[in-house]
Amino acid sequence: MSSPLFRARALHKRFGAVAALAGIDLEVARGETLSIVGPNGAGKSTLLRIVAGLARPSSGGLELGVEREWRAAIGYLGHQTWLYPELTARENLIFTGRLYGMPDPAARADALLEEERLTAAAHRRAGGFSRGMAQRLSIARARVHDPDLLLLDEPYTGLDRRAADRLTERLSDLKAAGHTLMLVTHDIVAAGLLSDAMILLVAGRVRARWRGRELDAGTLEARYLELVEENAA
Repeated sequence: MSSPLFRARALHKRFGAVAALAGIDLEVARGETLSIVGPNGAGKSTLLRIVAGLARPSSGGLELGVEREWRAAIGYLGHQTWLYPELTARENLIFTGRLYGMPDPAARADALLEEERLTAAAHRRAGGFSRGMAQRLSIARARVHDPDLLLLDEPYTGLDRRAADRLTERLSDLKAAGHTLMLVTHDIVAAGLLSDAMILLVAGRVRARWRGRELDAGTLEARYLELVEENAA
C-alpha cells in the first residue's frame, strides 16, 4: 500500500492554558477527500491553519509525501477570500500566479477562470462579485500553483442554497479529477456526499472516524449530533 500524501502524528496546539488540539493523528491518501467536522471551538480551523503552514504546532509531527517545498504543495482557502477587490478576477489570478513563480500566469488564470465558469466575469472587479462567485474565484486562487493538497476552511459560509449546491458540484468535479482535499465544514450532508473519510473533532480531540459506507447522509447527521452531545456532557 502506498504511503499517504499527508500525515499528522500526535499533533498538539496550545494557546496558553487552552489546548486547541490535543493529540491529533490523521492521514490523507493521494486523491482522497477528508472532511473535518465538529462544533464551534473544536479546533478544526486551527488544524487546517497548521497544515497550511500559517501556524506552528506546539508539538507533534507533520509529513507531506511530495518533493516540493511545503508552501508550493499546499493550496489554502480560509475564512477570508484573500482577493483584491479593486483588481479584476483575471488580475487577481495573474498576481497570485506571479507570487508563486508560475511560468505563464496569464494562461493559468484563463484556464482556471474557464474551469470555474467565470470567463464571462474575467474583467469584472472582484469587489463586485456575489459571495458564490467570490468563493469560486477564491478556489481558483488557491489552485493557481497546482497544489498537491487543497485545504478548504468553511467554504459554504455565507452561501445561499443554490450557491452551496454549485460549490458541492465543483468540489465533486475536483475530487473526480484526482485532487486531494481537506475540508472543514458544518454542512454534514455535503461532507458526507463529498468525502472518502470524515473525522469528528470535539475539544481538540478526534471523537469519531467514518469511511466509505459509514458516510451515508441519511444517518450521518443524526449520529454526528448524538456524538457532539455525548462529548459535551
